[in-house]
Amino acid sequence: MATIFSRIVNGEIPSYKVAESDKYYAFLDISPLAAGHTLVVPKSETDYIFDLNDEDYQGLFLFAKSVAVAIREAIPCLRVGVAVIGLEVPHAHIHLVPLNSENDINFRNEKLKLSPEEMSSIAASIASKFNQK
Repeated sequence: MATIFSRIVNGEIPSYKVAESDKYYAFLDISPLAAGHTLVVPKSETDYIFDLNDEDYQGLFLFAKSVAVAIREAIPCLRVGVAVIGLEVPHAHIHLVPLNSENDINFRNEKLKLSPEEMSSIAASIASKFNQK
């Protein structure tokens, strides 16, 4: 059975897409720690990030780097933090979280509740910066 992320990549479930390539897809987390919190996934379904072959692993992180640059240009923040947890969805993914303090990437923090309009605006802002690259 396809993971929720595969269903998002395939367009079966809507998402707030910020970037896409032939092999990778980036979209806003619907339960964000901060405005602009983005998930980056390979389009191929692999459960554990360290099970990706070297080419796909490196490609995923290079793609995530490009997305992080776009996030930093679109969202006021000091840095973009990176987290790979891999327990919540059985599909390799990277969290990119805009940071102004170390506590901003604490996954025990209360999640933001943003309106669909806010999410769409944030996604469009990041996407426009990504597409300028």
